[in-house]
Amino acid sequence: MSMQQALGIVLGANIGTTVTAQIIAFKLSDVALPLVGVGMFMKMLSKREKVRYWGDFLLGFGLLFFGMMVMQDGIMPLRDAPWVTDIFVQFSKIPVLGVLVGAVMTMIFQSSSATVGLVIALASTGMVDFPGAAALVLGDNIGTTITANLAAIGANVSAKRVARAHFIFNLFGVCIILMIFPYFLKMVDLITPGDPMQVTAAGAVPYAARHVANLHTLFNVTNCLLFLPFLEVLGWVASLITPGEEKPRVFRLETLVPTIFETPSFALDEARQELDYMGGEVFKMLSAAEKPLLENKETEKFLEEIDKTEDIVDSLQKEINTYLTELSRNSITEKQSREVFSMLQIVSNLERIGDHCESIGKLCKRRNEFNLDFSEEGRKELSLIYHHTQMFLKTVVDAITDTPDDLMEQVQSFEPKLNAMRWEMRVKHMERLKTAKCHADAGLIFIDILTSFEKIGDHAYNIAESLSGLTLGGPRELRYAAV
Repeated sequence: MSMQQALGIVLGANIGTTVTAQIIAFKLSDVALPLVGVGMFMKMLSKREKVRYWGDFLLGFGLLFFGMMVMQDGIMPLRDAPWVTDIFVQFSKIPVLGVLVGAVMTMIFQSSSATVGLVIALASTGMVDFPGAAALVLGDNIGTTITANLAAIGANVSAKRVARAHFIFNLFGVCIILMIFPYFLKMVDLITPGDPMQVTAAGAVPYAARHVANLHTLFNVTNCLLFLPFLEVLGWVASLITPGEEKPRVFRLETLVPTIFETPSFALDEARQELDYMGGEVFKMLSAAEKPLLENKETEKFLEEIDKTEDIVDSLQKEINTYLTELSRNSITEKQSREVFSMLQIVSNLERIGDHCESIGKLCKRRNEFNLDFSEEGRKELSLIYHHTQMFLKTVVDAITDTPDDLMEQVQSFEPKLNAMRWEMRVKHMERLKTAKCHADAGLIFIDILTSFEKIGDHAYNIAESLSGLTLGGPRELRYAAV
């Protein structure tokens, strides 16, 4: 992903986070506890997984509004305290102070949505007026980028640059809005019904919540439109203030961040992406073996590439296994647990394919060291089984991120043919050895290469079965042992 693409996603995420504020602004406190009850009922009593997921959704939704109701009730007594009123009045008089307080609040809460929810509660009880609430929300948008920058301290250069760029465009956006602060508030008031300063007899401010939510959304949409044409410039500035070279990815899996375990579905998606990357590296190993095997050209160069990629594949196996094992120790559903098990099987089989590709490379190297060669028929046979195995592996690797429904039908057309080819070629090769058309030492290497291709096919078949298990919701018993 390029810097500009990453910044575009961040801009979109800025807008997406405002949806929470829009939801909070709805007055649904009367149905909060019923939603909690219905959600608990669905979660605890239903045997269907989809129903339990809906139960989680309703439970969380109800707790959100119940929490807002409790927060407002808890804040209400403070409204009449003079010292509290004096503090919040300053936010209207000095918006910059409100921005600073909002930024600090977000850094403390570690959540932009939590800060906005608190501001909505303060505004709805009349403790802070609309201009003061607006200043706090603007500060919240700066504070959330500071949190991201702190999280990026141990990350790579690219992640740091994205975090810096996020801070820059939110900071500049807030500065621009502060310069036109009164006019921006009028614009929000224009698109939002009701008077944000109107107070009911009970002391509530009924229209404040929607005004605060709309201000939050309008700011982020405006900021996005403002900086969208300048993403390249923004990336350049971020690169200037964050020196360093982007190191090519070798071993460390920087996308597998343990903090994402809080959302297992996302964590599994990330793991699948890493499986796809690992599959691509394994396919690269097989492709690198083509010239040494079939053409005997630039052997050392390609064998070095195979060895280097094998180290990468081994590292990928260790880190993905560690990641999936840690994920399995978290609170995950039965279906997700089955997915983790299937992914572990895929990792193991990909690593074994890498080992067999490395074995083919070593066999080619041994052939060259002893100046051995295969017969013309033998070379043609190796070309046939190599390209068939390559197509087989590509079909399986391509299915890692997007598994077709007919994957098993596809591999069942590859795997039996591969076994038949290996057996037929072995028989023909034995005949060539009897007639001295092939050197005995070269013949042993030829047989070992055929065996490696057969093993690659076996493991590719296992991967297809595991992928089908992911699609069907559970692991399948593998036909072949991991050898």
